[in-house]
Amino acid sequence: MKANNAISVTKPLTLTLAAAPALLLAACVTINIYFPAAAAEKMADKIIDEVWQAQKEGASKPQAAPVAPAKADNPNVSGEEK
Repeated sequence: MKANNAISVTKPLTLTLAAAPALLLAACVTINIYFPAAAAEKMADKIIDEVWQAQKEGASKPQAAPVAPAKADNPNVSGEEK
């Protein structure tokens, strides 16, 4: 009866020892991705320039006069406090 017990313990142990090197190899694999830092910096500068340009154009245009909200029929909706 001990022989069957030894086999049932040995099989999972063998499977674990066989899978361990594969797991360690997979854990050590490094994927190197080339990140073009110069291109990213150039794109960031372009976006910043576009934002500044849009702000300058918005400041040079005359602002429209604010439009008063339409008065509601219900005095509770107008937002005025009594």
